[in-house]
Amino acid sequence: MKIEIWSDVMCPFCYIGKRRFEDALQQFEHKDEVEVEWKSFQLNPGMKTDPNQNINQYLADVKGWNLDYAKQMNARVTEMAAEVGLMYDFDKAVVANSFNAHRFSHLAKEHGLGDAAEEALFKAYFTDGKNIDDKDALINLGVDIGLNAKEIDEMLDGNTYADAVIRDIAEAQHLGIQGVPFFVMNNKYGVSGAQTVPVFTETLEKSFADWQQENAQPKLTVIEGESCSPDGDCG
Repeated sequence: MKIEIWSDVMCPFCYIGKRRFEDALQQFEHKDEVEVEWKSFQLNPGMKTDPNQNINQYLADVKGWNLDYAKQMNARVTEMAAEVGLMYDFDKAVVANSFNAHRFSHLAKEHGLGDAAEEALFKAYFTDGKNIDDKDALINLGVDIGLNAKEIDEMLDGNTYADAVIRDIAEAQHLGIQGVPFFVMNNKYGVSGAQTVPVFTETLEKSFADWQQENAQPKLTVIEGESCSPDGDCG
């Protein structure tokens, strides 16, 4: 059964949602029959990368908040992240456009490392304060998860996977997805947001039951008549 997850690297609830989904999947009896695919979504396509500005100040400027209030909002999210074992440090988070990070993810996906890339990018952004729009940072992340440095470098120098990112975003718009994270299970059930583990578990079970039914071998209704068997009996 296929599960598609639309997310953005700079979305704090996407990382939290990833952990909660992983907890539910780990408990799921049929987890070995589940295929997970990460999809691209940009919350702020026009964001300008600025390594000299952190996300607290950026939110204060964009939202019209004072800096203390922006820090309070992020502190609440930090507490939520801690509940699932994640350490957020918004004081170090770098304002960065995520388009190249999404291209990086598509490259990793081609090598069967899509989930590893998402994990590395989230940690780099929210915990380690890395600039996820910086070539050297992405190369280092890629090498750490098993990608080839030269291949990453050449990809970032060109437009490879740009179309793939755009297609993911267009598909999200077609599905009516307006925010992330967004999980689509068996192309039938949508889960919006960083839901609780029980919500993910319930939807997994429901989706898998439908998937099994859809892929079950059809049973024949047999009308008996004269026939011959392999041992030569006819009648």
